[in-house]
Amino acid sequence: MIRTLSEPQRRDWLRLARTENVGPVTFDQLIGRFGEPSLALAALPDLARRGGRAAGLAIPSVAAAERELAAGAALGARLICACEPDFPQALAALDPPPPVIWVRGRAEILGRRPVAVVGARVASAAGQRFARGLAADLGQAGCVVVSGMARGIDAAAHEGSLPTGTVAVLAGGVDDVYPPEHRSLYERIVEQGCIVSENEPGRTAVARDFPRRNRIIAGLARAVVVVEAEFRSGSLITARLANEQGREVLATPGSPLDPRAKGTNDLIRQGAAICEGADDVLRALEGLEGLGGFREPGRAPYRPPEAEPDCALRERLAALLCPTPVSRDELVRAAAAPAPAVFAALMELSLAGRAQLLPGGMVVSP
Repeated sequence: MIRTLSEPQRRDWLRLARTENVGPVTFDQLIGRFGEPSLALAALPDLARRGGRAAGLAIPSVAAAERELAAGAALGARLICACEPDFPQALAALDPPPPVIWVRGRAEILGRRPVAVVGARVASAAGQRFARGLAADLGQAGCVVVSGMARGIDAAAHEGSLPTGTVAVLAGGVDDVYPPEHRSLYERIVEQGCIVSENEPGRTAVARDFPRRNRIIAGLARAVVVVEAEFRSGSLITARLANEQGREVLATPGSPLDPRAKGTNDLIRQGAAICEGADDVLRALEGLEGLGGFREPGRAPYRPPEAEPDCALRERLAALLCPTPVSRDELVRAAAAPAPAVFAALMELSLAGRAQLLPGGMVVSP
């Protein structure tokens, strides 16, 4: 639901997003259940206690939220909440969207036709040249190129699209320059493009932040192009997420003798479109627009439980969880309980740190 937040509401929205054990899925369910972030914040301690948490839940104070807002403002960055009108439309349609993003630079370019160009960090000279030229051609055609400011293909894509505007999605805060040698590139993107992050200013990225960054790269884009990628690379994670999110996935074919072509050739084998230049990407975008825009997976409306879940149901669900992701629908069948009650119980378990709710309706044990 698109709406304008008052300053106290934005502050509470941020506090809820930064609360311990509240990820995007739990946040989305809390807003769906309580409507207002202030009401969700008030209910959190009891929900966590019912889920089996003995210690108190770490909820940021009003002062902590104000410090984050002040730190962002000092950088010239803006906080945009997922319900606000200027939140990127593609991200807002994800299931679920990131609750907040920080944006530094020319935020208006997020409204153009976004295309992600990603690939290997240890990229070949030919791959970097291709990515640079592809990004430049896409920019000239009216697209904005999105990437992750990593070494190799990402950096080449940003360099090629700087004159027309480029978007760098960071795993840390909007001021976390990684790798450090990209300081000059970062400063030029701030001036000519846009920096995006879902983490607070001043945060240094850790390993778990990079998959979340990849999800935002894919979520911002209408199409994702993988130029070079070895098996098990982050670029293939971005491609998988893009496919799950209903985006077009394209890959540049390469020599079977080059390990950096293994991932892209396998993507093509699995059905990704071949990308030999900007025309291939533009045709893919025209196909999407001819179908009426994004092929979003669709988000199920929130249904409140008729009664609060009981302790027996929570414990039954906790026993069903394991490190292998399982769908919420499968848990509904296994628990033989109404879906709204199961979803509510899973949210309580997640707040207690006994379950982890993943995008796509999957659940794992922590």
